[in-house]
Amino acid sequence: MTELSDLHQDAITTVREFFAALEIDAVDEVVDLVTDDIEWINVSLPAVRGKKRFRAALEMGPKYHVGFAAHIHHIAGEGETVLTERTDVLRFGRVRVAFWVCGTFELRDGKIAVWRDYFSYLDILRGTVVGVVQAVLPSRMLGSPDA
Repeated sequence: MTELSDLHQDAITTVREFFAALEIDAVDEVVDLVTDDIEWINVSLPAVRGKKRFRAALEMGPKYHVGFAAHIHHIAGEGETVLTERTDVLRFGRVRVAFWVCGTFELRDGKIAVWRDYFSYLDILRGTVVGVVQAVLPSRMLGSPDA
C-alpha cells in the first residue's frame, strides 16, 4: 500500500522534474509529465488547455531564444497538490527579467493536470527595468563584486 507521504513526495518530485526539464527546453520530457487535458493558467491571462496547445506554447521559448529558470524558494505538497513559491527568470539575450511567482500544481495519476501561477505585473515591470539596466550598464558601474 502506498503511504500518503510517498504520494506527496512523488508529486513534489514530479514538479521538481517538470521545472528541471523546462529550464533545459526539454519539451518532450515536460509534456510527458502532464495529462492530455492539462490546464496552464497564468492568473489574469488566457488559459492554455490541452497537451497540443501546451506543447505549442512551450516551443515558443526556444523558437524565439527565450531562456527560462525557476529558483524554488519553498515547495510543499499534500496528496496530489503541490504549492511553490519561486523566482522565475526569463532571459532575452543579455536581459534577465526576474519576478516572484506562486504556483499551484494539481496532479492526477502522477501527472500534472493543472498548473496555476500567480504573479504581480508590478514585480515583472521592476524585474524588466532591473534586467535592462544590468544588461546596458557595465557591471563596474553597478558595484558588482566581479568588476
